[in-house]
Amino acid sequence: MSEVMSEALSEEISKKQVTRLNKLQKRLRREVGSAIADYNMIEEGDKIMVCLSGGKDSYAMLDILMNLQQRAPIRFDIIAVNLDQKQPGFPEHVLPAYLDKLNVPYHILEKDTYSIVKDKIPEGKTTCSLCSRLRRGTLYGFAQRIGATKIALGHHRDDIIETLFLNMFFGGKMKAMPPKLLSDDGANMVIRPLAYCREKDIAEYAQLKEFPIIPCNLCGSQENLKRAAVKDMLKQWDKHYPGRIETIFTAMQNTAPSQGVDREQFNFVDLQRNPDAPMKGDVAEADLPAFDFLDIANNGHIDLDAAQRIDIVNSYQP
Repeated sequence: MSEVMSEALSEEISKKQVTRLNKLQKRLRREVGSAIADYNMIEEGDKIMVCLSGGKDSYAMLDILMNLQQRAPIRFDIIAVNLDQKQPGFPEHVLPAYLDKLNVPYHILEKDTYSIVKDKIPEGKTTCSLCSRLRRGTLYGFAQRIGATKIALGHHRDDIIETLFLNMFFGGKMKAMPPKLLSDDGANMVIRPLAYCREKDIAEYAQLKEFPIIPCNLCGSQENLKRAAVKDMLKQWDKHYPGRIETIFTAMQNTAPSQGVDREQFNFVDLQRNPDAPMKGDVAEADLPAFDFLDIANNGHIDLDAAQRIDIVNSYQP
């Protein structure tokens, strides 16, 4: 290939990358903006502590929040915070160098949680739970020290769905990661601005933006983690059943406690029927033949006593 042809090809690839980056950036900004608005994540005068791990997700979150900060109709401050957990070989220079270029206020906290985790967790066992608790405690305390009103974490939509299935399969709970969370003591508010964003979009965005990714050697190298298994399951679903992941997330936004089995969320014990109530049926029963016959959908309700209802339904022949 001639040098001229090579330069032309490189230029064409570069143009395509710029176009793709712009599309991704617009999509992610729109999704982050929607999540912030839907859950009232950021308010006038907020001081947002953006937790930066060195991974693709937190880099993307900081990048998008800084962009929205310039365009938002409200004023809020951003402070980037990284927790150096003293993992062996951690490149301490990478984040300060990156953040200095951005001209964003930041703090690098140093706490040797790595040694604590390695001491407490047997070799080969999952370290994520203890590591996250230690990290969360440190970050919560620092947020109060600097007067942060919100703590922004880089969990995305895939993280939220994976957590749902992890809790279902291994914890026996219907529980995920809320886009907005008040800490148990009421002192800290956690927000997840990437809640509507897909991981594959974030990964591509991070690659195109050339963020200086720092791998996690503490938990990332552990094999056969439960989360990895759930992630693989969801990837297969996404491949073979396009749209399923979106439907799952939509379902998480449309829960119906009265249609479940959780006695804490709905009072099944004291449910009583009203024999004199006009017959409206249930929304879920609108397609049943008996309710089509009674024309509930068109009339709204039919004022019949219990005996008349039974006679009409019994006389119905499909």
